[in-house]
Amino acid sequence: MKVITTVAALQQELSKLRQENPSAHVGLVPTMGALHAGHLSLVAAARKQYDIVVVSVFVNPTQFNNPEDLRTYPRKPEEDLARLSDAQVDIAFLPTVEEMYPEADTRQFDFGFLGETMEGAHRPGHFNGVAQIVSKLFMLVQPDGAFFGEKDFQQIAIVREMVRQLALPVEIHSCPIIREADGLALSSRNLLLTSEQRDVAPRIHDTLVASLELVPEHSPREVVDFVVSRLAEHPLLRPEYYQIVDGKTLRPLESWSDSSDPVGCIVCYCGEVRLIDNIHYKTSAK
Repeated sequence: MKVITTVAALQQELSKLRQENPSAHVGLVPTMGALHAGHLSLVAAARKQYDIVVVSVFVNPTQFNNPEDLRTYPRKPEEDLARLSDAQVDIAFLPTVEEMYPEADTRQFDFGFLGETMEGAHRPGHFNGVAQIVSKLFMLVQPDGAFFGEKDFQQIAIVREMVRQLALPVEIHSCPIIREADGLALSSRNLLLTSEQRDVAPRIHDTLVASLELVPEHSPREVVDFVVSRLAEHPLLRPEYYQIVDGKTLRPLESWSDSSDPVGCIVCYCGEVRLIDNIHYKTSAK
């Protein structure tokens, strides 16, 4: 595995690998580090489908609207590199902020409703920052495919729309959520949970699973109210939002018949740690 920290070295190494194997296809896994089994499942999927696998580890400042969140975001570069080496990654790209942003990135993306709802409403500028860094990585690596986890459901919709707008020849692969044995969705932010909070956090997924039983006898609005009220009963849990939306348009649903793929998307604070999760209602509605 080559560990690379500069854009010039990255492009030089990729050029060399492509010259050695002109028919090689490149898979990219963009991450912000503090890698866990969820990230490694993306790497494994990329390794299975592509000849060359590049993993970026970069905590991107332009997607944080809360400076304290950026400051406390977990960083474990040595552990990350050990895991990537074990996963047989070809290139681990760990640039500095100055390397990725030698000048301020002033590009503004317009994703319409996709960027205005849910995370877009609660984290102004977040998705513009995501689009800035992902588009930069796509332009530098020129991957044939890129891998993202379904835990960040709305982000995948944003990346797909960005690819469409910029006409980039990159296939976006969406990979299933990886969970702990107790159901908690794997996240780098889980490292910030206290032991007490960690014991409580699985209630988020438990509540989403319990809500499946309400479909289709109860409306999406009633299911939302059930999830929010049940989580809010616990003193350590504070739901920021829960919406049941169409899996493609992200429009909130009034009726189950309005979508062939209803998805419940939640953000819930556990203490001061902001956790994200989602669940598909399609199978339970059949």
